Amino acid sequence: MRTVQLDEGLYRTVGDNGVTVLSEALPRVRSVATGIWVRTASVHENARTMGVSHLLEHMVFKGTARRTAKEIATELEVRGGSLDAFTSRDHTSYQARVMDEDLPRALDVLTDMVREPALREPDLELERKVVLEEISTVEDTPDDLIFDLHYKALWPDNPYGFPILGTRESVGGLGTADLRTLHQRAYHPRHVVIAAVGNVEHEVLLKLLTRCGWFTFDPGPEPRDVNAKTAVQGATQRFERPSAQTHILIGSDTVPYSDRRRFPLMLVNTVLGSGMSSRLFQRVREELGIAYSVYSFQSFYRAAGVHGVYVGTSPERAAEANEVVLEQLAELAAEGIDDVTLGQAKQQLKGQIMLALESPLARMNRLAALTLFGESYQRLDELLVAVDAVSTEDILEVTGAFYDPARQTAVWLGPS
Repeated sequence: MRTVQLDEGLYRTVGDNGVTVLSEALPRVRSVATGIWVRTASVHENARTMGVSHLLEHMVFKGTARRTAKEIATELEVRGGSLDAFTSRDHTSYQARVMDEDLPRALDVLTDMVREPALREPDLELERKVVLEEISTVEDTPDDLIFDLHYKALWPDNPYGFPILGTRESVGGLGTADLRTLHQRAYHPRHVVIAAVGNVEHEVLLKLLTRCGWFTFDPGPEPRDVNAKTAVQGATQRFERPSAQTHILIGSDTVPYSDRRRFPLMLVNTVLGSGMSSRLFQRVREELGIAYSVYSFQSFYRAAGVHGVYVGTSPERAAEANEVVLEQLAELAAEGIDDVTLGQAKQQLKGQIMLALESPLARMNRLAALTLFGESYQRLDELLVAVDAVSTEDILEVTGAFYDPARQTAVWLGPS
C-alpha cells in the first residue's frame, strides 16, 4: 500500500491491487459518511444492455450469501444510520452514513453487498418490475423526462445519450447472466474508490478495509475509458403529449470535469440561472411572468460536459419563453460578463462551495470525485483561489464557444 497525506487530516492510500482509499478526519462530529464507488455505469453499456448498471445497483440490495434483503435494510437503520446507492453516467455509488462507532458495521455491509451479491433469478423478476415502475415515474414526470430526451438528442449514437434507467425493452431483456457479466468485469479493486469522512482515523479505516479483504481481492481488468462523440448541435426536436405545460430544454455539450474551463462555466451558470437573483429568473419569472420554473444547469463527466436551460410554461407562451432564453444566451455569447457581475458571481459560487463542504457527505463525494475524474487534490483555499483567478476574458472564451444560440440543441415536450 502507498499512502500520502493530501491535507491536514486527509489521506489517500492506493493498494497494490489498485483500490483507492481516501479519508478526511472531522473529529468534532460523531458520525461518518462512507461509500464505495465503482467505475462502471450507463456510459459503459451498449444498446442491448442499457440500464444493466442501474439494475445491478438495485439487485445488490436483494441479498448476499450472508444477509437477506431485510437484514441489509435493517442492519444500519436500527442503529440510526442510513444506506443508499445511485447510478450516474460514469460510476455507481453505494453509501452509508452512521455513528462513528458503527463504521465497522457499515463497511462490512457495503463490502458484502458490493462483493458478494446473490443475483438470484426470482429476485431479478421482482426487481425488474420495480425498475419498470421507476421508468414509468420518469415518463409521468415531464420535467425529468425532458432531460433524458435532451441527452439522446445530443448523443443519439453514444452511451452518454443512453437513459441511466434503460428502456422498457432493454430492462425487460436483461437476465442474471448480464448482471453477473457486469459484476465480474467491473466490480474489482482497480475500478473501486472507497472514501470516508467524519470522526475517522485513516489507519483505523485501512485496518477495517483489510479485515474486509479489499487489499487482497483480485485486482481485475483495467478500467475502460469511454470517448464522447461530438454532440449534435443546432437541432430541435419536438415531442407531442397532452399536458398543461410545454417543457423546453435548450443546451449543448461543453467540457469534461478535468478541463480548466469548468470554473468559468460554473460562474456563467451562476449568473445565468442559479437562484432567484439570476438573469433567467429575474427576466422570465419576475419581469415577464412567463414561467414558475426556469433555471440553468451544468453537468461535468469524465469525457464530456453539458450546459442547458430548462423552462416550463403554458403552451401559449412557450414560443415567447424560448425567445427570451435564446436572447439571454446570445447576450452571453457576444458580451460575456462584466467585472462587477463576475465579482458577484465569484462570491456566490465560493459561498455555495464553502456551505456545501460543511456536510461530511458532500466532502466525501468531493474526495471520491478527485480519483473518479482524474483531478489533482486542491485545498479549499486553493479551490477558492482558482475561482477568483477567472477573468472576464476566460468568461468570454467559454460563452463564445458554448453559448451561441446557433450551437444549442433544443427539445420541446408538450401539446402541439
